[in-house]
Amino acid sequence: MVGIFLACIHHFPYAEHHGAALALGNIVSAVACRNELFLRYLFWVIVKVFQKWTPLWVRIFWTGFLQHIGGIHAGSAASGVAWFIFIVVRSFQNHVAKHTPKIVLGWGVITVATCAITMFAAAPWIRANHHNVFERHHRFAGWTAVAFVWIFVCVTDAVSAEGGFTGSGRRLADAQEFWYSLFITILIAIPWFTVRKVPVEITTPSPRVAVIKFQKGIQQGLLGRISRSAIVEYHGFGIISEGIDSGCHYIIAGVQGDWTRGLVTDVPTHLWTREMKFAGLPYLCHLYRRGIAICTGSGIGAVLSTCLQLDNWFLIWIGSDMEKTFGPILFDMIKRKIPKERYILFDTKKEGCRPDTMKMLKDVYVAFNAEVVIITSNPVGNAELMEGCKENGMHSFGPLWDS
Repeated sequence: MVGIFLACIHHFPYAEHHGAALALGNIVSAVACRNELFLRYLFWVIVKVFQKWTPLWVRIFWTGFLQHIGGIHAGSAASGVAWFIFIVVRSFQNHVAKHTPKIVLGWGVITVATCAITMFAAAPWIRANHHNVFERHHRFAGWTAVAFVWIFVCVTDAVSAEGGFTGSGRRLADAQEFWYSLFITILIAIPWFTVRKVPVEITTPSPRVAVIKFQKGIQQGLLGRISRSAIVEYHGFGIISEGIDSGCHYIIAGVQGDWTRGLVTDVPTHLWTREMKFAGLPYLCHLYRRGIAICTGSGIGAVLSTCLQLDNWFLIWIGSDMEKTFGPILFDMIKRKIPKERYILFDTKKEGCRPDTMKMLKDVYVAFNAEVVIITSNPVGNAELMEGCKENGMHSFGPLWDS
């Protein structure tokens, strides 16, 4: 916003001539922060550079930074739209003096409108309450906006200083806007080239859970997106696997809406997925010498791979009637791969009560000499545990429900 203010009072000459480049540069940043390949590489670099040997506060800082990278996505997108608004308004103000053709003004308005729709469709309230509206508008309006950006860049480049069209594209390859548009297009397209329809085996041990089995083992810390369609309604889940050589991996889909309920009531034999998985918070468990993963219910899907594949992580799983709800597959993996001294399974139905979760967590934290706690629970449980950890001086991270 400071840059736009300076440009408005004519103290930012670069923005006067390259406002579109500033807009597109911000959008490149926004798209990169949601790109599977970029995030995998970024998480891998951070882990390789800072793994275990650096002071704890450094590793905590980088974990927090990467967990909040969604803020960069949102902030960069908003900044990009703001810069587009600036250049369109400025074009209207100067169109007489600069002989700006109406087609340039028109495409500028259309581009701003589609970018704004893309941005507002991702508002937290819409994402939380109308997921399908968010996904369809954010995705398809976003793709449309990219097409309009290309047209806007090409049309703007073709206009001469006198306001006519040059009919030559020689300048286009030298324009910053061209390369930014190309990077945006590539970043958006790459994950879609990895979309595949794959066979799945789904078991439904209870009406509340679908256990989905896929071929091929997966390293810990990765999350996957699945859908019944190649294009729309992709849902992200944690991946459970014993390792890359295990031959299979699982996704635990707790019934929370119509889509996940359909996995139980109308069991598919194939699902669409992106072969390029994206790194999540559990991937950063490699940064720590020892840690605790605590989860409730289907939150086990996000952290079980970490405790199966890394012997310096302790598992606490709390739920009700757990074996009946989730079936024997998960319990078999836990009992085969994790020593008894490295996990606690607390079944509230068997025990007849709820645990003193904070006391349990604190006792394990001290006894296990842990450096950090990873929490996967519902929003209320997550907030309570995070606050309890803070009060007891324990470093903790959990899902960001507005990210």
